[in-house]
Amino acid sequence: MFAVVKTGGKQYTVRAGDVLRVEKLAASAGDKIQFNEVLMVGGDAPVVGAPLVAGAAVQAEVIDQIKGEKTIHYVKRRRKHSSQRTKGHRQQLTLVRVTEILGAGAEASGVAAATGTAAARRAAHETK
Repeated sequence: MFAVVKTGGKQYTVRAGDVLRVEKLAASAGDKIQFNEVLMVGGDAPVVGAPLVAGAAVQAEVIDQIKGEKTIHYVKRRRKHSSQRTKGHRQQLTLVRVTEILGAGAEASGVAAATGTAAARRAAHETK
C-alpha cells in the first residue's frame, strides 16, 4: 500500500518504512506525527481524493531535525562595477520515518498533526 502526501508545498509518494526529508516541522526527535493532507491512497483498491482523501492519514516518527546541503549563490556585476557577492544557504529539514498508512479513521487516532514551523507560530500567536 502507498499514499501520496502533501507537506511543505511538495508531494511525496510514501510506503510504510520509508525515510523522508521534508520541510521543517514543529516536532522534536522521537515525536509521532500524522500527515492529514493525503491526495491518494493506492493498493488493491486505489482512492483518489478531490482534492484530499477523507479520513485518510499517514503516520510517521520524527528521527531528527537536520540541515540540507549548502547551496552557493554567486553574483558578479560586470563592466565598470567590480562588485561580487557570494551567499550560502542551508535549508532546515526534518527527517521522518513513515510507520503506518491509514485509509480511514484518521480523526480517532489521537496523533498530533504535522505542522510546519510557520503554521505553528501562527497557531501559538492566535491562542494568546
